[in-house]
Amino acid sequence: MQIYLVQHGLSRPKDEDPEQGLSPQGEKDVRRIAETAGNYRVPVQGIVHSGKKRAEQTARIMAGTLNSAISVEAAQGLGPLDDVQAWKDKLEELNRFMLVGHLPFMQRLASLLVAGDQDNRVIKFQNGGIVCLEEEQGWHVKWALMPKVD
Repeated sequence: MQIYLVQHGLSRPKDEDPEQGLSPQGEKDVRRIAETAGNYRVPVQGIVHSGKKRAEQTARIMAGTLNSAISVEAAQGLGPLDDVQAWKDKLEELNRFMLVGHLPFMQRLASLLVAGDQDNRVIKFQNGGIVCLEEEQGWHVKWALMPKVD
């Protein structure tokens, strides 16, 4: 079983866009990562996002680049401070789904799955990056695609 965790792309400042949609750099980074994932034929079955504008835009770019037939839906519980345990319990039915959300939620979910402790950071997310987690005799990080290598 695999899931793909994505932190939304870089957003505009709140004073420029109250809904904080993606910035031009954020769009560019997300498209580049989505194209790379597409070249690797990452088999995403569906995408759920937090409902915030920047997460929905990120999800739609990913879907449009990976496979236009992928469903994209908002889901409750993917906000920055939402309970990661609730999502851990839902993952059985989400094989090969992409979850698009925010920090610290994405980082805490990855840590809970891999290390058993949501506060023990196992990977550092970047805006627009994808982290693939695989469950095979326990969860582990299978691969990651990030906009920057620094």
